[in-house]
Amino acid sequence: MELPLVYVLNGPNLNMLGMRQPEIYGQATLDDVEQICIQNAEQAEIAIDFRQTNDEGELVSWIQECRGRAKGIIINAGAYSHTSIAILDALLSVELPVIEVHISNIYRRESFRHHSYVSQAAMGVICGFGLQGYALALAAIANLILEEDS
Repeated sequence: MELPLVYVLNGPNLNMLGMRQPEIYGQATLDDVEQICIQNAEQAEIAIDFRQTNDEGELVSWIQECRGRAKGIIINAGAYSHTSIAILDALLSVELPVIEVHISNIYRRESFRHHSYVSQAAMGVICGFGLQGYALALAAIANLILEEDS
């Protein structure tokens, strides 16, 4: 039996985890995030396609690729969350469950981070729980897929 596929998409500067503002994002790296996702995906009996890009257009293309291929999307669009209508439009166009993740609590930071275009396409938003947010998002999307398939 083929496991349902979930894309875990990461936007700009997430490749700098562990080096960039460790007082906000911690010491863990993007490789650590991927390992957390792999372990939690196995437990949830889903397959993941884990990716990171600093390019908005590439992120849009990956989202579009999900249509007809994936059962859901987990996205940490980084700063694009607050600026990209193109990513919002792509997420809406694929008609899949979306969970938005932020490592930090965006509502305890600069006011420009308080608005997210991605949130308008997301079934839920998980922020402020560090890397654990990805594990929570995987559990949530697995439940959404299970409900949809029932």
